[in-house]
Amino acid sequence: MEKNFRYRKRFIFIPFLVIAFGFLVSFLVMVLWNYTMPSIFGLTTITLWQAMGLFILCKLLFGFGKGPKRGGPPWKRRYANRDLCELSEAEKEKFQQYVHNERCFWEKPTVRSDEERPGHIDS
Repeated sequence: MEKNFRYRKRFIFIPFLVIAFGFLVSFLVMVLWNYTMPSIFGLTTITLWQAMGLFILCKLLFGFGKGPKRGGPPWKRRYANRDLCELSEAEKEKFQQYVHNERCFWEKPTVRSDEERPGHIDS
């Protein structure tokens, strides 16, 4: 019974935290906007509700956080690892050479000589 009560209490407490966090972030956006934008760009000050709308608009336009995970989704990595495990040693070496030659740019010269430039005409 005690566990059930804590579970219910969580459903009551978490929405209040979310609402309080929303108002806190909106207040910070309002203060920062009203402190910087009117003095720099000559814009008008905004209210708390306008700051909340601005914050929600920015979150909708620019995303909600972490962004894409490195390496893509887990199912894609699983298939890529399976495909690489099925290669023979010679194919693995050939693949490593391809990746090194085509994708590792830090060892390649940044300036081409005249002979390497496409369309170069010898005089």
